[in-house]
Amino acid sequence: MTDISSVARLSEPLKFAYWVPNVSGGLVISTIEQRTGWDFEYNKKLARIAENSGFEYALTQTRYAASYGADKQHEATSFSLALLAATERLKVIAAVHPGMWHPGVLAKYLITADHISNGRAAVNIVSGWLKAEFENFGLEWLEHDERYVRTEEFIRVLRGLLTEKNFSQAGKYYNITDFTLQPAPVDVPGRAHPEIFFGGNSTAAQATAGRVADWYFSNGKDLEGFKDNIAGVVAASGETRRGTEGALPALSSPKFGLNGFVIARDSEKEARDTLREIVEKAHKPAVAGFRAAVQEAGASTKDGKGMWADSSFEDLVQYNDGFKTQLIGTPEQIAERIVEYKKIGVNLFLTGYLHFQEEVAAFGQDVLPIVRELEADLARKNGIELDLSQAPVASAEVAA
Repeated sequence: MTDISSVARLSEPLKFAYWVPNVSGGLVISTIEQRTGWDFEYNKKLARIAENSGFEYALTQTRYAASYGADKQHEATSFSLALLAATERLKVIAAVHPGMWHPGVLAKYLITADHISNGRAAVNIVSGWLKAEFENFGLEWLEHDERYVRTEEFIRVLRGLLTEKNFSQAGKYYNITDFTLQPAPVDVPGRAHPEIFFGGNSTAAQATAGRVADWYFSNGKDLEGFKDNIAGVVAASGETRRGTEGALPALSSPKFGLNGFVIARDSEKEARDTLREIVEKAHKPAVAGFRAAVQEAGASTKDGKGMWADSSFEDLVQYNDGFKTQLIGTPEQIAERIVEYKKIGVNLFLTGYLHFQEEVAAFGQDVLPIVRELEADLARKNGIELDLSQAPVASAEVAA
């Protein structure tokens, strides 16, 4: 059994998100059947299924050049805004690259999206790994750790413009002078501003998250691997959660999100057979090309611990290492695995599927109720009550 970490929040229900399939080809680089569309009509229906199935968040991928075997993609912020307008409760996170956006422009977009959605807009700041996207756009490509220097400055500016009037910041990459954005974001109880997610696995990424992020997202990891990531982020928070510009007021340690590809079937054998088929039908040239690009990026870190640095060919068939989290088996097995991750400090699971509409609905119906039972039991055994008032309620309207 897994020991309970000091950062585990046993009274808070786990949150669930799904990857928005706004790119062609689904979430695995395989010729296996994927009943998943990348068009808006498919995604609009999916978003409504998700919010009625107990999902609280969706994350829209950012992609410009064809990669991961996907030759078509929709832009993340506009797609996210459309999904926000099509839903009532779902929070939609748009992924954004510093270097392609100015933090002031992003802050203005985010405030507008927040008002349109009545306080449900969020962003995921990713430093970027695909060199060709930047260079072919004529944009500066920074070495690995320097990208995180820029990202940290970017997030500080973004938060400052979302929360302060007459905001100023002088930095290496951004210089803001006496700037106020009006209107301010929507006043949501318990939320200081639209949430800022941040993704990365490297030591530099963990340190940046610890200092400035609301949420830290990681590629798929096993339990021991994600323990290490959490420890790195926590080590950078607390007294180091400040920079040359001074303290970040009322900013607590980040919460933790983890990627996982879900294969829930009636038996473990059926689930494992599905995984085997996905890998056997991998689009080998696309996976190999992706592997060459991402492992160069991972190896470019000073300590060789960047994203994908230790990923096998089989891991990379799911391009964010989702198989490593091992959410594969019966609903009961998957729920038990999820709660083991909660014990080490995971607060949110970012999930992917072969057949999104039907499998998101099935997750809400078959897996999530077991998760809640196990969470409540875990809390009670530790003298705590699970506060289900913080969890979205699944609706009878779900229909895949």
